[in-house]
Amino acid sequence: MRYDLVLFDNDGVLVDSEPVSNRLLAGYLTELGHETSYEDSIRDYMGSAMHRIHDTVLERTGQRLPAEFDDEFHARVFAAFERELKPVPGVADVLRQLADAEVPFCVASSGSHERIRVGHRAAGLGRWFDDARIFSAEDVGRGKPAPDLFLHAARSMGVAPERCAVVEDSPLGVQAGIAAGMDVYGFTGMTPPERLAGAKALFPTMGELAALLA
Repeated sequence: MRYDLVLFDNDGVLVDSEPVSNRLLAGYLTELGHETSYEDSIRDYMGSAMHRIHDTVLERTGQRLPAEFDDEFHARVFAAFERELKPVPGVADVLRQLADAEVPFCVASSGSHERIRVGHRAAGLGRWFDDARIFSAEDVGRGKPAPDLFLHAARSMGVAPERCAVVEDSPLGVQAGIAAGMDVYGFTGMTPPERLAGAKALFPTMGELAALLA
Protein backbone atom coordinates (compact mmCIF):
# COMPACT_ATOMS: atom_id res chain seq x y z
CA MET A 1 0.00 0.00 0.00
CA ARG A 2 1.09 3.55 -0.64
CA TYR A 3 0.96 4.71 3.01
CA ASP A 4 3.17 4.03 6.03
CA LEU A 5 0.34 4.69 8.51
CA VAL A 6 -3.46 4.73 8.39
CA LEU A 7 -5.18 6.84 11.05
CA PHE A 8 -8.80 5.96 11.74
CA ASP A 9 -11.35 8.20 13.36
CA ASN A 10 -13.30 6.14 15.86
CA ASP A 11 -16.97 7.11 16.14
CA GLY A 12 -18.77 6.34 12.91
CA VAL A 13 -15.67 4.87 11.26
CA LEU A 14 -14.62 1.99 13.51
CA VAL A 15 -17.66 1.73 15.77
CA ASP A 16 -21.23 2.50 14.74
CA SER A 17 -21.67 4.90 17.63
CA GLU A 18 -22.85 8.13 16.04
CA PRO A 19 -26.56 7.21 16.01
CA VAL A 20 -26.35 6.13 19.66
CA SER A 21 -24.34 9.05 21.02
CA ASN A 22 -26.12 11.77 19.05
CA ARG A 23 -29.54 10.46 20.07
CA LEU A 24 -28.46 10.63 23.70
CA LEU A 25 -26.75 14.01 23.32
CA ALA A 26 -29.81 15.56 21.71
CA GLY A 27 -32.01 14.19 24.48
CA TYR A 28 -29.75 15.37 27.28
CA LEU A 29 -29.33 18.88 25.87
CA THR A 30 -33.09 19.12 25.44
CA GLU A 31 -33.60 18.01 29.07
CA LEU A 32 -31.35 20.89 30.10
CA GLY A 33 -33.45 23.40 28.19
CA HIS A 34 -31.38 23.55 25.00
CA GLU A 35 -33.84 22.18 22.46
CA THR A 36 -31.82 19.90 20.15
CA SER A 37 -33.02 17.34 17.63
CA TYR A 38 -31.07 14.29 16.54
CA GLU A 39 -30.47 15.99 13.20
CA ASP A 40 -29.20 19.12 14.99
CA SER A 41 -26.76 17.03 16.99
CA ILE A 42 -25.41 15.27 13.90
CA ARG A 43 -24.98 18.59 12.10
CA ASP A 44 -23.43 20.55 14.96
CA TYR A 45 -21.53 18.04 17.08
CA MET A 46 -20.63 14.94 15.07
CA GLY A 47 -16.87 14.46 15.34
CA SER A 48 -16.52 17.08 18.09
CA ALA A 49 -14.56 16.91 21.30
CA MET A 50 -16.61 17.63 24.43
CA HIS A 51 -15.24 21.14 24.82
CA ARG A 52 -16.81 22.08 21.48
CA ILE A 53 -20.27 21.17 22.79
CA HIS A 54 -19.73 23.40 25.83
CA ASP A 55 -18.39 26.23 23.68
CA THR A 56 -21.24 26.03 21.17
CA VAL A 57 -23.98 26.05 23.81
CA LEU A 58 -22.34 28.97 25.63
CA GLU A 59 -21.92 30.93 22.41
CA ARG A 60 -25.53 30.39 21.34
CA THR A 61 -27.31 30.79 24.67
CA GLY A 62 -24.94 32.57 27.03
CA GLN A 63 -25.46 29.69 29.46
CA ARG A 64 -22.89 27.16 30.64
CA LEU A 65 -23.65 23.47 30.74
CA PRO A 66 -23.63 22.05 34.30
CA ALA A 67 -20.37 20.87 35.82
CA GLU A 68 -21.57 17.26 35.81
CA PHE A 69 -22.51 17.33 32.10
CA ASP A 70 -19.54 15.32 30.80
CA ASP A 71 -19.73 12.63 33.47
CA GLU A 72 -23.48 12.20 33.12
CA PHE A 73 -23.37 12.13 29.31
CA HIS A 74 -20.56 9.59 29.28
CA ALA A 75 -22.39 7.39 31.79
CA ARG A 76 -25.45 7.33 29.53
CA VAL A 77 -23.37 6.68 26.41
CA PHE A 78 -21.28 3.90 27.95
CA ALA A 79 -24.37 2.10 29.23
CA ALA A 80 -25.92 2.29 25.76
CA PHE A 81 -22.68 1.11 24.13
CA GLU A 82 -22.66 -2.01 26.30
CA ARG A 83 -26.21 -2.80 25.19
CA GLU A 84 -26.16 -1.99 21.49
CA LEU A 85 -22.82 -0.94 19.99
CA LYS A 86 -21.55 -2.77 16.91
CA PRO A 87 -18.54 -2.31 14.64
CA VAL A 88 -19.06 -0.43 11.40
CA PRO A 89 -19.88 -3.14 8.82
CA GLY A 90 -16.77 -4.30 7.01
CA VAL A 91 -14.23 -2.47 9.16
CA ALA A 92 -12.83 -5.63 10.77
CA ASP A 93 -11.99 -6.92 7.28
CA VAL A 94 -10.17 -3.66 6.51
CA LEU A 95 -8.11 -3.94 9.70
CA ARG A 96 -7.28 -7.55 8.87
CA GLN A 97 -6.15 -6.58 5.37
CA LEU A 98 -3.91 -3.82 6.73
CA ALA A 99 -2.42 -6.17 9.29
CA ASP A 100 -1.78 -8.84 6.63
CA ALA A 101 -0.08 -6.21 4.46
CA GLU A 102 1.97 -5.07 7.49
CA VAL A 103 0.67 -1.51 7.20
CA PRO A 104 0.58 0.16 10.64
CA PHE A 105 -2.70 1.72 11.74
CA CYS A 106 -4.02 3.56 14.78
CA VAL A 107 -7.08 5.41 16.03
CA ALA A 108 -7.12 9.20 16.47
CA SER A 109 -10.42 10.25 18.00
CA SER A 110 -12.08 13.30 19.51
CA GLY A 111 -13.46 10.96 22.18
CA SER A 112 -11.82 10.25 25.50
CA HIS A 113 -9.54 7.26 26.02
CA GLU A 114 -12.25 5.69 28.17
CA ARG A 115 -14.89 6.16 25.48
CA ILE A 116 -12.61 4.63 22.84
CA ARG A 117 -11.83 1.58 24.98
CA VAL A 118 -15.43 1.03 26.08
CA GLY A 119 -16.54 1.22 22.45
CA HIS A 120 -13.88 -1.14 21.18
CA ARG A 121 -14.63 -3.67 23.90
CA ALA A 122 -18.37 -3.57 23.23
CA ALA A 123 -17.90 -3.81 19.46
CA GLY A 124 -15.26 -6.54 19.60
CA LEU A 125 -12.43 -4.44 18.12
CA GLY A 126 -10.15 -4.34 21.16
CA ARG A 127 -7.74 -6.91 19.73
CA TRP A 128 -6.72 -4.50 16.97
CA PHE A 129 -5.75 -1.52 19.15
CA ASP A 130 -3.36 -1.72 22.06
CA ASP A 131 -2.59 1.36 24.15
CA ALA A 132 0.25 2.42 21.85
CA ARG A 133 -2.22 2.78 18.96
CA ILE A 134 -4.94 4.79 20.68
CA PHE A 135 -4.81 8.59 20.49
CA SER A 136 -7.43 10.93 21.92
CA ALA A 137 -8.14 14.63 21.87
CA GLU A 138 -7.34 14.37 25.59
CA ASP A 139 -3.69 14.02 24.55
CA VAL A 140 -3.45 17.43 22.86
CA GLY A 141 -4.48 21.01 23.58
CA ARG A 142 -6.88 21.38 20.65
CA GLY A 143 -9.21 18.83 19.12
CA LYS A 144 -10.39 18.62 15.52
CA PRO A 145 -10.55 20.67 13.26
CA ALA A 146 -7.07 21.59 14.51
CA PRO A 147 -4.41 19.21 13.12
CA ASP A 148 -2.79 18.65 16.53
CA LEU A 149 -4.25 15.19 17.22
CA PHE A 150 -3.31 13.72 13.85
CA LEU A 151 0.17 15.22 14.02
CA HIS A 152 0.64 13.87 17.54
CA ALA A 153 -0.45 10.39 16.48
CA ALA A 154 1.84 10.35 13.43
CA ARG A 155 4.79 11.63 15.46
CA SER A 156 4.18 8.99 18.14
CA MET A 157 4.05 6.27 15.48
CA GLY A 158 7.23 7.61 13.84
CA VAL A 159 5.68 8.44 10.46
CA ALA A 160 5.87 11.70 8.49
CA PRO A 161 2.46 13.36 7.83
CA GLU A 162 2.80 13.10 4.06
CA ARG A 163 3.06 9.29 4.41
CA CYS A 164 -0.23 9.09 6.33
CA ALA A 165 -3.82 8.41 5.29
CA VAL A 166 -6.71 9.56 7.46
CA VAL A 167 -10.12 7.83 7.40
CA GLU A 168 -12.84 10.22 8.56
CA ASP A 169 -16.60 10.68 8.46
CA SER A 170 -16.99 14.21 9.84
CA PRO A 171 -16.31 17.65 8.33
CA LEU A 172 -14.19 18.57 11.36
CA GLY A 173 -12.06 15.46 10.90
CA VAL A 174 -11.57 16.09 7.19
CA GLN A 175 -10.47 19.65 7.96
CA ALA A 176 -8.03 18.37 10.60
CA GLY A 177 -6.51 15.78 8.29
CA ILE A 178 -6.01 18.27 5.48
CA ALA A 179 -4.49 20.80 7.89
CA ALA A 180 -2.08 18.07 9.04
CA GLY A 181 -0.87 17.57 5.47
CA MET A 182 -2.30 14.05 5.19
CA ASP A 183 -4.44 12.40 2.53
CA VAL A 184 -8.01 12.13 3.81
CA TYR A 185 -10.53 9.48 2.77
CA GLY A 186 -14.12 10.43 3.54
CA PHE A 187 -16.55 7.72 4.65
CA THR A 188 -20.05 8.70 3.53
CA GLY A 189 -21.93 5.90 5.27
CA MET A 190 -23.76 8.47 7.42
CA THR A 191 -22.46 11.80 6.16
CA PRO A 192 -23.66 13.54 2.97
CA PRO A 193 -20.71 13.60 0.54
CA GLU A 194 -20.85 17.38 0.13
CA ARG A 195 -20.04 17.80 3.84
CA LEU A 196 -16.71 16.01 3.35
CA ALA A 197 -15.44 18.36 0.62
CA GLY A 198 -11.67 18.37 0.34
CA ALA A 199 -11.19 14.65 0.94
CA LYS A 200 -8.94 12.89 -1.56
CA ALA A 201 -11.67 10.31 -2.18
CA LEU A 202 -15.11 9.46 -0.84
CA PHE A 203 -16.48 5.97 -0.25
CA PRO A 204 -19.88 4.76 1.02
CA THR A 205 -18.92 1.27 2.26
CA MET A 206 -15.87 -0.07 4.08
CA GLY A 207 -15.44 -2.74 1.45
CA GLU A 208 -14.09 -0.06 -0.90
CA LEU A 209 -11.42 1.37 1.41
CA ALA A 210 -8.56 -1.10 0.96
CA ALA A 211 -8.52 -0.57 -2.80
CA LEU A 212 -8.39 3.21 -2.32
CA LEU A 213 -5.40 2.92 0.00
CA ALA A 214 -3.49 0.52 -2.25
